[in-house]
Amino acid sequence: MATATYLNSDVLDAIDPGEFRAVEPFPWANPQYFIRPAAYAELLATMPAVEQFRGFFGKQRKHGQASHDRFVLDYERGMDLAPQWRDFVEELCGEQYREFVCSLLGVRDVRFRFHWHFTPNGGEVSPHCDSKGKIGSQIFYLNTDDDWQWDWGGETVVLDDGGRISPDNAPSFDEFDAEYPAQTRDNRSLIFGRRGNSWHGVRRIDCPENYFRKVFIVVFEEHRPLRMTLKKARRMVRGKPLVTHKESLMY
Repeated sequence: MATATYLNSDVLDAIDPGEFRAVEPFPWANPQYFIRPAAYAELLATMPAVEQFRGFFGKQRKHGQASHDRFVLDYERGMDLAPQWRDFVEELCGEQYREFVCSLLGVRDVRFRFHWHFTPNGGEVSPHCDSKGKIGSQIFYLNTDDDWQWDWGGETVVLDDGGRISPDNAPSFDEFDAEYPAQTRDNRSLIFGRRGNSWHGVRRIDCPENYFRKVFIVVFEEHRPLRMTLKKARRMVRGKPLVTHKESLMY
């Protein structure tokens, strides 16, 4: 196995899968220094410019949930990207991280999608549970003391509904029994596994114009080759494309 350049093996090894899966209300962890500090500094210095992103505003979500307004950039191999980010994503696609995620979530194989979100003033992520296609995510927080005042917000909030709220609803933050804001400063990330009650969100951000909450997200989807083969067969019969755009972004 190649020596890790970006990932901090000590931090990965310290996250016990059994303890992770036992966390309530659903599995989550908020490790620090998941990325080696020197490598993290390089990534911060070479982030994509917001001009490369597409606006994602005013999009009605399922179940009446409010739009998650932000600028979005999806990772695709061959895109215009600093070499540090290209190498970081390739390391995430490698054996060490893939085995880590499989062990953490108790699955045999996993595929990833990657994207950046830059959220301006007024943006929020209304409480929601992720779609059934996802089995989890890791959110890397990319703001520092130089570009963010922490009272502006931006923390992902893990929400506990006490088992009361069906995922096909649009609750407000004050309807939950408890909330656990993630730490976001100084090279933190949030890892969580999806369950039926994996409610989370981000409260409304209050920051000046031209400042952004910056995150890089790895989406986990379980890889089941037989299921995918059957999907493609059905699409072929219906005359539809064999691979969706979202699937083309999985690695």
